[in-house]
Amino acid sequence: MAKQKDEKTNVMRLLEQKGVSYTPHTYPHEDGAVDGATVARMVGKDPAQVFKTLVARGASGGYYVFDIPVCGTLDLKKAAQAVGEKSVAMLPQKELLPLTGYVHGGCSPLGMKKQFPTVLDETAQLFDTVLVSAGKIGFQVEVSPAALLELSGGSMADLTV
Repeated sequence: MAKQKDEKTNVMRLLEQKGVSYTPHTYPHEDGAVDGATVARMVGKDPAQVFKTLVARGASGGYYVFDIPVCGTLDLKKAAQAVGEKSVAMLPQKELLPLTGYVHGGCSPLGMKKQFPTVLDETAQLFDTVLVSAGKIGFQVEVSPAALLELSGGSMADLTV
């Protein structure tokens, strides 16, 4: 088990390369992806502080990344407005890996194959740090919202229902 704690993901390597301080968190995942509320409980954090990464396609054909609290629901109209699209739709799960390099349940706003416009839910500013996937099921990184926005080139908006 100690070996797993020492394992680093590409997201962790990226954070270190950019000189961004972070705290790694791991959780058991023998049965694959675990829902966000369970992840928050397993790492001992408020679910409002743990964010899930969602990928959507806009009406123009562009791709967008939205990070919202794990217990929240993405408001597609607010999301579209945040990125200047007429509408956005969630990316089908089968398209996630080829597009981003990440599997469902392990998608991170950092280190995708290509960097897409990223929007962080405005509730992130309520916390000194937030947790996002470290790019692999079972791994999370805790970083400041400012660092997350800087590294992703992202913006902040009201995204939830």
